Formats: sequence, structure tokens, C-alpha cells
Amino acid sequence: MRVLVTRPKKEAQQWVQALIDAGYEALSFPLIGVLPAPDAKAVVAVWGRLASFDAVMFVSGNAVDHFFALKPPLALEFTDGSATNIRAFVTGPGSLSALKRAQVDTRCIDMPDREAGQFDSESLWGVVAAQVRPGFRVLIVRGAGSALGSDGDASPAADGAGRDWFADHVRAAGGEVEFVVAYQRCMPEMTEADRALAQQAAADGTVWLFSSSEAIANLLAVCPEQEWSQAKAVVTHSRIARAAREAGFSVVCESRPTLAALMASIESLG
Repeated sequence: MRVLVTRPKKEAQQWVQALIDAGYEALSFPLIGVLPAPDAKAVVAVWGRLASFDAVMFVSGNAVDHFFALKPPLALEFTDGSATNIRAFVTGPGSLSALKRAQVDTRCIDMPDREAGQFDSESLWGVVAAQVRPGFRVLIVRGAGSALGSDGDASPAADGAGRDWFADHVRAAGGEVEFVVAYQRCMPEMTEADRALAQQAAADGTVWLFSSSEAIANLLAVCPEQEWSQAKAVVTHSRIARAAREAGFSVVCESRPTLAALMASIESLG
């Protein structure tokens, strides 16, 4: 069975390799491009006043990677027991891995339980809500989306609805929210061979693996005449499932965003 992994190229590699190792014909088919921050000076500036925040929420692994790529040499460290004691909020394992690569003290990190039904803003809020009180300041590190949509990235919690939902709940609890854009999402570069593969995969039983509804919007934009009524998709969130069905995918299977769960869902479509 062929599986097209539509995550950005860097994030797709782990899933592609795991699927290949499990015996699938897995290909990276990135439907979101990732570029550096549109205003690097703004990111560097917020590093300079990071101590004024109680927590930093990273919407994705890309948010972590690009934020820390612009960290000044003497900037604040995320260290448990420090004078600032700033927390790092993430929605799932991918962002957690990125924080570990950035050498963030794991005792400073809050995320949903690995057995949570979803890795999203709602699950994260259930973990951190008790910390948020009047005057609690949260910096949300996010990406700037393509012109096609406000949601999406490598994870469902990174979408616009997820960001707004979390920020609204912080504010409702009396907290304060500030945003900084650490990277840009963009339309993928598509060759004629890519479009031919997409056309074939729309009807030959290939499973499309979506972890972002922006990826679906981009697919529709680059293949505007394509019919999707015979296409199959495995998606990692109910919002993405809705986008896939609205796009015309007739078979949509929702899965937890873990490799074991994804493989089980893919197998169910075989």
C-alpha cells in the first residue's frame, strides 16, 4: 500500500522511514513549505524580554526550531528552579522533541499526557489551566500561514483555531497573551511529476496522511481540477477530518498522531 506523507519535508522523514520499515511504500509529499521568520529582529527582541513572561507556548516543532535558531548567546535559559522559572507549553511529542534538541530542561515543560486522546490546544489547556491566573503572561510562538488559510502546520494544535482557542482561554482566566512569528508557512513547490502523482493517488487506493488542514487547502489550490471522491485519507484531528470531507475525500479515517495509531488506521483502509 502506498502512503503519501504531506507534512513539511523535515517533519515527514520520521514518519516516512517508520512506514517504510513497516513494509509500506511511503513517500514524502510535502504540502506545506517552511521559511525563516519574516522579521528576525522581532524574534530576537522578544528573547531580550523573555523574563517578562510566565510561559511560552510553542504551536509546533517548527515554532521551537525557528525560535531557538534566533536565540542570542546570552539569552534566558529555560531552567527549573531559576529566578524566572518560565514554563514551556507544547501540545505534543514532536514539539517536546524539538525542545529537547534545544536543550530545554524537561522539568520546565508542560504537555498533554502521551495517552491523551488528542495532542491539541484543548488537551494542553487541561494540563496548564491551573497555572493561569490574573496577570499570568503567555508568549505564543507561531508561524505565519500561506494566503490560503489560517490553520495548519505539522500539528493540529498549530492551526489558527487552536491558537485563538488557547489565547482566548488564557485571557478569560485573567492572563495576558502576546504573539511572535518565528517562521513562515508557504505554498509547496509543485512539479508536473508531483501533480501527476497527486492525480494518480486520488484514485488508485493510495492513502493520504494529513496532519494539517492547511495542507489540504494547498493541495486543492495546486490541483484545482482534481476530483477526490475516490481518495482515501488518514488525518490526525477532527478539524482536519472535516476539511478532508469538505474537499471531497470519500474515505476519511481519524487517528491519534502517534506512529502506532497511524499505522493501525492506514492498515484499516487496506
